Amino acid sequence: MPAASSTNVATLIAADRLNHGMLSEAADRLREAGLEPLEPEWLDADHAADIGFEGDLTGGRTALSPMETAADIAVQPVAARRKMLLVSDMDSTIITVECIDELADYAGIKAEIAEITERAMQGELDFEGALRARVALLKGLHRDNITQCIDERVRLTPGAAELLATMRGWGAHGLLVSGGFTDFVAAVVGMAGFDSMAANELGIDGNLLDGSVKGAIVDAAEKARQLQDTKARLGIDPAYVLAVGDGANDVPMIEAAISGGGIGASYRAKAALETKANFAIRHNDLTALLHMQGVPRRLWKV
Repeated sequence: MPAASSTNVATLIAADRLNHGMLSEAADRLREAGLEPLEPEWLDADHAADIGFEGDLTGGRTALSPMETAADIAVQPVAARRKMLLVSDMDSTIITVECIDELADYAGIKAEIAEITERAMQGELDFEGALRARVALLKGLHRDNITQCIDERVRLTPGAAELLATMRGWGAHGLLVSGGFTDFVAAVVGMAGFDSMAANELGIDGNLLDGSVKGAIVDAAEKARQLQDTKARLGIDPAYVLAVGDGANDVPMIEAAISGGGIGASYRAKAALETKANFAIRHNDLTALLHMQGVPRRLWKV
């Protein structure tokens, strides 16, 4: 594959169907930028392929960016392509919902809470203040509603199980970091197969939520710190780090991954994050992160 004989690789993962015309266009764009491409190598027939090339990474990304309306495109060095640490946000990334919004539905205030959540994820509100304000509105909700919400509404994003199982198959560590709550995060750790987690803890008085968050908040800075601490604790080279999220609260974590030479990916993200990522998933599910690492579909685990 191109990774074995080139310095850099561009991976195209089609929104619909990847055809030879699109691959030819990508090769032409690289040539026009002075970056001579190698022959494409298929990762997934008619859906994903690698094109190896030599030269400037930034030039490669710029050359291929007009094609991102039809494909998710990762451009990266071949070295350290297969990552050893996956750090992921939870809500609207590893799972399909925002847990606090769904929990609020059991209190009859989903619309009110969801509006605050959206503004916080867009970066319009201070995360900690927005979190405490939303939790205060849940005061008096029975703790059984948490279990009910997990059972009825928390579902993995397509591709999440394959991503975790495949990466752990080669020895990678999965860390789930969330501005959400420990009950939900612990459940998702088990569902998806993560190795460790960091999250906030809801205050509970008897069997009722007391409207507080216990201890220090897992906010944007803490997410980045968790990435750095886990990387250091496990002795993982920074280039072997992959982080993924969807909102403004994930920006420092994504930037930390990129600054070390790794991949900071956005998944169906808010603009506040997508502009910071060096791989944006707009069209595909989380298996795009396996294609990005050069893993053919036949080697995915579930």
